[in-house]
Amino acid sequence: MSLSASCDSARQKRSLSSLLDSHSLKRPKQGDGQWLQKAAIQLLEQQQDLCSLFKEIGASNPINSTGEEQRKEVAEGIPSDVEGSLLVSGLRRQARQLAVPLATLSVKLVLERLREITGSEDNDREILTAPQSVKLCALLESAKELLIHGCLCPKLLWQEYRKYHKLPKLDIVYQLHLNGVLTLKDLLKSDEGVRLWLVPQLKALCSWTPLQEDKETIQAQQKVMSGIVGLLVSFGFQSSHEPAAMEKRDFLLCTSALDAMLFWFLDTVDRTSTQKLCETATDRWCQLFADVSTYPDVSKRFFMHSLTQTLTYKPRLTVSDAISLQNKWTFEKASRLLTSLFRKLSVIFSVDQLLRHLQQVLETHEVNWKHVLCFLSTLLVYNPSAQPSLRELLSRLLTSAFEGYDLESMITAFLLARQGALQGPAIFPSYCDWFKGCFGGASGFHATSKKSLVFLLKFLSDLVPFEPPQYLKVHILHPPYVPVKYRSLLMEYVSLAKTRLADLKESVEEMGLYGDISGAEAAPVQCQAVQDVDKAVSLFESTGRLSATVMEASIFRRSYFLTRFLPTLLKPKVLPVKADAQMSFIEALKKADKIPAAQYSAYVDSCQRLRQQEGNVVRVDNHDHPLELLEVQLQELVEHVVDGSEGDISAQLSKISHTLGFIFPGLTTDAFEQEVIQLQTDTPPFSELHMKVVNVILRWFCQCILDSSKVLSPNKQMTWASRFVSVFACNIQLLSCLLHRIWDLLHNQGSLLSGPHMLGLAAFVVHLHASTLQRPLVHLASLCPAKPVPISETLSSALVCSTQTNMLFCVRFCMAAVSYGICRGDSLTQPLKDLIPSSFYKKLQYLIPRLLPEARRTAGSKEAGIQETDSFGLWSNAKDSSSHWKKTAWCLWRHPAFSQLRQAPQYQLSFTEWLANESQVERSKDAMTDSERLEYHQWACLHLYLTAPDNEGGCGGSMKSVFFHLIHALMDQQSSEKSPKDHAISQRGTCLPDIICILQEVVYEMDLTTPAVSHPGSSDVCDFLFELASERFSGSLTEASAQLSCEHTLNTWNRVLLALPSVSFIKVKAEEGRRHLDCDKLIQHINQHQYWWDRMSAAMLSLWCRLSDGETPPAQLQIIASSQHWACSLMGGQLLRVPSAPALLLASSIYEALQGRQDVHAALSLLEPDKDFKHREVLVFLLFLCVNNYLSALLYPQEKCHRKAIKLCTEVLRVAVDSTDWLLIFKSNAAEKGVYQSVTMVTSDRCDQLMPWAFYSVLLEQSAELRHKVVRRPDFLSVAVCCYIGLQQIFLDGFAISDPPESQILSRSKRFLLSAIPHTPASSSSCRLLTQLQTQCVDVDPEVAAALFAHLNAHTLITEMEFL
Repeated sequence: MSLSASCDSARQKRSLSSLLDSHSLKRPKQGDGQWLQKAAIQLLEQQQDLCSLFKEIGASNPINSTGEEQRKEVAEGIPSDVEGSLLVSGLRRQARQLAVPLATLSVKLVLERLREITGSEDNDREILTAPQSVKLCALLESAKELLIHGCLCPKLLWQEYRKYHKLPKLDIVYQLHLNGVLTLKDLLKSDEGVRLWLVPQLKALCSWTPLQEDKETIQAQQKVMSGIVGLLVSFGFQSSHEPAAMEKRDFLLCTSALDAMLFWFLDTVDRTSTQKLCETATDRWCQLFADVSTYPDVSKRFFMHSLTQTLTYKPRLTVSDAISLQNKWTFEKASRLLTSLFRKLSVIFSVDQLLRHLQQVLETHEVNWKHVLCFLSTLLVYNPSAQPSLRELLSRLLTSAFEGYDLESMITAFLLARQGALQGPAIFPSYCDWFKGCFGGASGFHATSKKSLVFLLKFLSDLVPFEPPQYLKVHILHPPYVPVKYRSLLMEYVSLAKTRLADLKESVEEMGLYGDISGAEAAPVQCQAVQDVDKAVSLFESTGRLSATVMEASIFRRSYFLTRFLPTLLKPKVLPVKADAQMSFIEALKKADKIPAAQYSAYVDSCQRLRQQEGNVVRVDNHDHPLELLEVQLQELVEHVVDGSEGDISAQLSKISHTLGFIFPGLTTDAFEQEVIQLQTDTPPFSELHMKVVNVILRWFCQCILDSSKVLSPNKQMTWASRFVSVFACNIQLLSCLLHRIWDLLHNQGSLLSGPHMLGLAAFVVHLHASTLQRPLVHLASLCPAKPVPISETLSSALVCSTQTNMLFCVRFCMAAVSYGICRGDSLTQPLKDLIPSSFYKKLQYLIPRLLPEARRTAGSKEAGIQETDSFGLWSNAKDSSSHWKKTAWCLWRHPAFSQLRQAPQYQLSFTEWLANESQVERSKDAMTDSERLEYHQWACLHLYLTAPDNEGGCGGSMKSVFFHLIHALMDQQSSEKSPKDHAISQRGTCLPDIICILQEVVYEMDLTTPAVSHPGSSDVCDFLFELASERFSGSLTEASAQLSCEHTLNTWNRVLLALPSVSFIKVKAEEGRRHLDCDKLIQHINQHQYWWDRMSAAMLSLWCRLSDGETPPAQLQIIASSQHWACSLMGGQLLRVPSAPALLLASSIYEALQGRQDVHAALSLLEPDKDFKHREVLVFLLFLCVNNYLSALLYPQEKCHRKAIKLCTEVLRVAVDSTDWLLIFKSNAAEKGVYQSVTMVTSDRCDQLMPWAFYSVLLEQSAELRHKVVRRPDFLSVAVCCYIGLQQIFLDGFAISDPPESQILSRSKRFLLSAIPHTPASSSSCRLLTQLQTQCVDVDPEVAAALFAHLNAHTLITEMEFL
């Protein structure tokens, strides 16, 4: 009997879990545990199958929670020693039966289970899947138990495994090590061919890339790689002075494997056309140097070994190659992978350690110069402290070179120094500076003897054939120090170097003064001259002296100085207001006689001509500093304000005006008269300099106004402030920039302004208002509709009052402005209204009673100004930081001047303006609680404005006027939400619900106080409502500019009305001793503007029952109720007898019942349009209502979902498509609609005009099958052509839509019509109509006209043939 046969036969037996699950065990006593355990083991030994047991123990399905729970229960019920006993017992019994060694059987079973786990895996996959890993871990736990009991031989296990796997997966190898079944160290000792598969598998694992979203596999891959590498590092770099032969073999094996991977990495880096896969693989291997976890000493030995191997890998490049190619091996040009490797290898060492090791490698090995120099660049870039260490190394190398005349040390020093210079002056001094420092003086390394000098010059001469030209230029222009008697030796080298430069077509004379000798390609001569000029000017600006380099160049490099440097420096330009650094540098050179007189004179003349050509306007560029000049002039103005005279102030203001004129080339006064400033609140169109100038002006004014107020009150000061503001009030560009900045400060940064800044800014606004009373106007882009408004009103719009924070800032700012204006007005003959902006005054009229309840007692009273407060005290309170704003507000509120302004019409806050302000308040951020706000609203609406006269913005005691104001305010506010910001505020919650509450209160009071029953001729709320609706709709319809205003007004109207009680729309009349409902105006309104009945019918039925003591409702109400009942039954799947109601009413009832339902096709299919004419009428009307709703959804995409609307249209059209009646609703002439003319009563003229658009919009959304049925209808073509002509006319009239775009709907409609024309049947009667339409299409669309002509000719030919 074979082992496999035994396993197969045993599979018929019951599994371990089935044995445990099939018996209910009694709860054992405390002393019976051991007995029960032995009994269970004996039972399982007789019945358990080893193959099934291995599967059961190794089975794992983390996704199946039930299996997980079962496995947990089994694990909890069977201890690990029991599992081990079961496996060992079973294996021994099986081994005895099969007469095979126990270890052999164990290995066979483990490998069979391992193949089952990994057998289905992809050969290209290097990491097991998560389920496979779980199963493998469970298997290895069992194998570990066998190993503990001596039943498993790891060496035999590996030998058998290797028979079938020439290249073992490292994931499995690592799991064997991790679980203690077969450690990697034992594997290395036992497997002679480990070197043949370990390195290829490491490369394969690095190169394999799992899916990006498979995070678990990516982590597993990283864990396996770092684990394997960490073990190899630990084995290969342990500290052992005299390792045994086996250990030495292991050491060599591990280091050779790691070196092979490093060389593979370096080969990949060296390839210029590296593929992405290779980059990913090498990147992954490079990352392992940061992930290796082992002992610090081991890591240091490994990193130092790897660094040495990298620096000495493939030393094919000679020193001459390094000299020529060095400029291509900078850090910026080096491979990212190579520099990353150097960083990781260097991270645990100090700079001194690394440089000492580098020197040791250079002295003892043949090196790869590219790697050496890239390593040095990386070290310098990432270690700021490396420069001194490198200097010390270079000093040691040069000292060694000149002591022993060692060329290797010499060339090493030069290469390392040049490499450092290649990284730029921020990393290491330039080569020029280094060369001059080492050899430019008598204390240089070469100056000790003639032999040393000859050694240096011989070395430099040997380099000439390989030197880049920039280094040769340094050696020529900054030669090494040579005593006079040896000057001929130096000249030989200079002659040789110049000859080489001539061969390279390079000129020493064209070399820049401050050239950064980096070995890179030399810059063009003109660019080099520009760089020299910038550098020379910069040095002059910082030191105040002409640099020695410039002075030397004017003598020793006169050709370059005169032909390159000076022409670049003296390039003509418009000179700045104040002499900048370049102008000062030019003057210094002229005084030093370094600029020829003729050349300087020509430069000055050219600059003057350029200014004349550009209209005497100075361009402000980076080299001009008018801002500094302005700050100086403003500081001088401060001194004149404090102790100067009016004349001094005028003179200084003239200077400031001149400077500002250079910065802001404003318009003339005449042009300014008609100018309108465009205020862009999102992105102000000004330069950074302009904004800096504006900030300086505002900051200076705020500080100066406060400083001067400490000495004198505003009414006793000179007129410097108003004259200062007038300076720039006539400059349109400057004024626009100021307005943008002030608007931004008030609107966006108000809460961040300090007290002094706020007070100064308020005073500035007052003077600005007084200076610009008549001009200019401002167009604020964010307002819609936008019209030009005065400056003060524009700035007032920046002060929003939507939150408590905004309100507090607004009231403080407006108090400061009004207090300053009142105080300022005491000393002027100018009227007070010219100093105080009315918009700011109205803000206070709105905010002070709202935030200060005690002010409500005197609000609106003509005797409010009972307290005589001097104006200076008012301003003092405003600017006193310790004084609370409420004290200042109370003083200002009762000030006589403040009360006097309230009598002027332009300073009166009307009820409409109050409602507009209140509707913008966010309830969640309001300063008031809900109860406080309700009390405030009742006071404002029913006390202040109800009793206020009409000419003062009130209601004159008329509750009807209050009602009208509230309704208009609600509708205007909702219709004005056009911007996303307004919509966001509305979504967060404004005070509209509170205003609606006041409206409901007003309606209730009007119902109680209006004697409509006793005096039938009087008006009630119902009359007021529909009178107001008539006004709003008539106004909308007469505006030609608002094409969709009627529809928008209707939607807003519905929102407001639905917040009122439904019974407000119905009049209760008493005639002949009986009361009845008068719905005439309601029905007239609905028929004219609406088609909704569902909300009103229930209210009317309820009201009738309350008034008639249960009498039978009128016939019309019964019809409405029966229609709704019939529609609801139809939606429930039951078709009742059709009520004797108009088809339009039935369709409307079905339409309301359809809302919110998902599957409506089954219910609509109960209607039979072919058999019942009433059903057909209902379906046609229902289609019209659905199309009308779809049209509304397209017009208002933010309010409705057009996808739901088109789905409903499709369901109705599928049922009604076989009838031709549905085409009648798209006829343009009402008479052609036949029995469906009543649809005109429930739609506006505008919607009726847009029906061609709706026709094609609906059909283009249908399936091809449904459109084919539609096209086959007899009258389809005539209706489609009429609608296409109408669609063209809609867009010719200027109507525009955004979704879908008009070009898209037109082109799609045209393609659909052209494809439908050949497939439509034509009758004799329709041909006459189509002939007329074809004539109309000639002017609209010749292509459609041609298609119709061809279709009609084909029909005529067929008719004639049939006649013949």
